[in-house]
Amino acid sequence: MYLASILDLIGKGHVVTIDIFPQPNRPSHDRITYVTASSVSVHAVQTILNMRKPDDVILVILDSDHSKEHVSKELLLYKSIVTTGSYIIVEDTSINGNPVSPDWGPGPMEAVEEFLAKNNNFIIDESKHKFFISFNPKGFLKKIK
Repeated sequence: MYLASILDLIGKGHVVTIDIFPQPNRPSHDRITYVTASSVSVHAVQTILNMRKPDDVILVILDSDHSKEHVSKELLLYKSIVTTGSYIIVEDTSINGNPVSPDWGPGPMEAVEEFLAKNNNFIIDESKHKFFISFNPKGFLKKIK
């Protein structure tokens, strides 16, 4: 609802939220579309592709299954949807000892590191890490080409 309200203020934009479990009593707003699906499903990706318009600026926030395998799949699927100059924001890169939850196992941070090693269209936007504490260290991936 917060993001939809911000979009109201600027007079454009839409939020697509993807979740495998529909939440009860979720807010209704003209700028929000709910998709019940896995974020790595064909249905989820096709929904976004069908909704986007040529001049849209697309930002993606990944915050579902925090396993490295799942986040890696999301990064591969959504990298071409994000528009140049915009971002993929990977939430909770702090887990698995980065610096919290050291026993988590490979997660979002490891997926980001592997993704960036193979993909030069994105960089970590260090300007988004100006605060000492973050749940998303190295998680702001800016598409540069």
